[in-house]
Amino acid sequence: MTNFLFETFNLWLPLGLLILGYGVGRWLERRHYRSIREREQALRHIVALNTRYVPEGVVAGSAQLVAGGVVISSDYFKTFVAGFRSFFGGRFRGYETLLERARREALLRLKAQAEAAGSTLVIGVRFQSTTIAGSATPSVEIMAFGTALIEVQRQAAPDVMPAKPAL
Repeated sequence: MTNFLFETFNLWLPLGLLILGYGVGRWLERRHYRSIREREQALRHIVALNTRYVPEGVVAGSAQLVAGGVVISSDYFKTFVAGFRSFFGGRFRGYETLLERARREALLRLKAQAEAAGSTLVIGVRFQSTTIAGSATPSVEIMAFGTALIEVQRQAAPDVMPAKPAL
C-alpha cells in the first residue's frame, strides 16, 4: 500500500492542489464579496455617474480627478477548469465573477477617494481593463476613474407654472 502511494504521488499532488485551490479560492472569494457588500453599503451616499456633463441643478465649487485600481488573480482551480473550458469552448462563469469583483472593487476605491476629497458626486466615470500575462494564473487589472465634484450645491428647481399676470 505504501509503495502504491509513492508510485502515484505524481497523480495525488495535482489532485490535492486542485482541491486545496477550490476550497481556499471559494473561501477567499466569499470573504471578498462580503467585504464589497459592506463597503458598498457604507459608500452608497456617493453617486457615481458616467455622464460627461454636470447634471442640471448642480453647482460645484471645484473638481478633482479620482481613481481606483485593483489587480485580482484567479485561483488555481479556476485556472485548471478554464483550460478544459478553452479546449471545449463556451462561457466560463469563473472568470466572469473575477471581472465583476474587480470592477466593483475598483469603483469602491474610486468612491473612497472621492469621499476623502469631500465629494458626494463623481461624473465621467470610466473603466479601463488590462490582462496581466506571464504568470501561471491569469490576472486582471481594472482601473476606474472620474471627476469628483467638490462642494456640491443643488439649486432650487424653477417654477414650472408661471405666475398669472395681473389684470
